[in-house]
Amino acid sequence: MTRKSSAIIGSAVFLIIAPGFVAGLVPFWISRWRLDAPFFGTPLVRVAGGMLLTLGILGLLDSFVRFALQGIGTPAPVFPTRHLVVTGLYRYVRNPMYVAVVSAILGQGLVFGNAALLRYGGLVWILFHLFVLVYEEPALRASFGDEYNTFCAHVPRWIPRLTPWKSCAKP
Repeated sequence: MTRKSSAIIGSAVFLIIAPGFVAGLVPFWISRWRLDAPFFGTPLVRVAGGMLLTLGILGLLDSFVRFALQGIGTPAPVFPTRHLVVTGLYRYVRNPMYVAVVSAILGQGLVFGNAALLRYGGLVWILFHLFVLVYEEPALRASFGDEYNTFCAHVPRWIPRLTPWKSCAKP
């Protein structure tokens, strides 16, 4: 099996295991996906939640595909990418997968009117932030050196840029 095939399969498996658990199974356990009264008594909050959830899912899928096809690896530390991915959503924010997972959780909280899901989303973001600071950024600096430092200098960690960063990397 080629490295690219392994990257596609590995990314698909990791997508189901990690984000599937964090943004799917745990929110189900918390909310049982039961609709409570909408926040602030308005169904528009549910619409906003649906948009966040949809954008989170689409962003997550896009990022996983880019890791497999462009990075030739997976988001899993046991089978990392060979190339730094700096296209797609990565032109706007350094951590679109984490942003997407938190968006999906918060979106579910708004759709279901469930404050516990919103608190869980906040906790997940804090844990992601700590993981990025303690493990991921040092590992990426060690693997990609100046290329990663340049990326960090131009693309924010959590709050997306308004315009895409135009790197020197191939799309």
